Amino acid sequence: MNLPFVLAKRFVAGESFEEAAPKVNDLNNNKIKVTLDLLGENVTDKSMADETVDNYINLINSIHDSKLDSTISIKLTMMGLDISESYCRDNLLRLLDEAKKLDQFVRIDMEGSDYTQVTIDLFKDVFKSFDKHVGIVIQAYLHRTENDINELEELGADVRLCKGAYKEPERIALQNMPDIRDAFIKYTRILLNKTPYPRIATHDDELINWLMEYTQDNDISQARYEIQMLYGLREETMKRLAQNGYNTRVYVPYGTMWVPYFKRRLMERKENIWFVLSTLFKD
Repeated sequence: MNLPFVLAKRFVAGESFEEAAPKVNDLNNNKIKVTLDLLGENVTDKSMADETVDNYINLINSIHDSKLDSTISIKLTMMGLDISESYCRDNLLRLLDEAKKLDQFVRIDMEGSDYTQVTIDLFKDVFKSFDKHVGIVIQAYLHRTENDINELEELGADVRLCKGAYKEPERIALQNMPDIRDAFIKYTRILLNKTPYPRIATHDDELINWLMEYTQDNDISQARYEIQMLYGLREETMKRLAQNGYNTRVYVPYGTMWVPYFKRRLMERKENIWFVLSTLFKD
């Protein structure tokens, strides 16, 4: 059964850039930066992967032309990583060439653990030539993350740290929230102390409160880091943080391939399910 898009509207800004752009503009007007995320994953057809790269290039040009305060986030599996690593690398280089020309920034998203190593390898490869135009996402719950964080901070990489959004087995990832929070705090501390501008992505009040206390106690300026959340979650909190002088950014997903993303958001919190169900009974 096909889900109607109306159910996903809390978490997905639209099915096209034209639908998403006004929402980006509203966030910008509240001093909140944006990262646009064209939804999709696991492309196995070269023509579709080529089309995806064209869509990414069109997106950064549309952002530039619209003068929106937005970067973009990409998934390497949408650019042909399941087809060939070298083919995906060529596609990534084509996109980054355009990003550099427009002085735009591309965040390489992190997918399931099967892709962690190859994603980091490709990031390190392109970082040599596109350092200030490309960044990566690291997931705190993976057992391997401590080594990855240490390697990336030595490079001076632009890292977005999140808890982790994929269901992983115990041998690969931490399973309980107290342990994940402890890991998140440990890696945030490393990034704050050893990288120029870490991006801290969480909706968790415990982690946000810790971040504020730690940075204040250690005389770390609000200008030295960024707090990130997802579109449709805690909008008033983000507005308040921005008004209080924190650097804030909202990830704004859009596109026609929204079902897997929507399902992940529903599974994360029971409150999200109740919100969506309640829309069924509204005019």
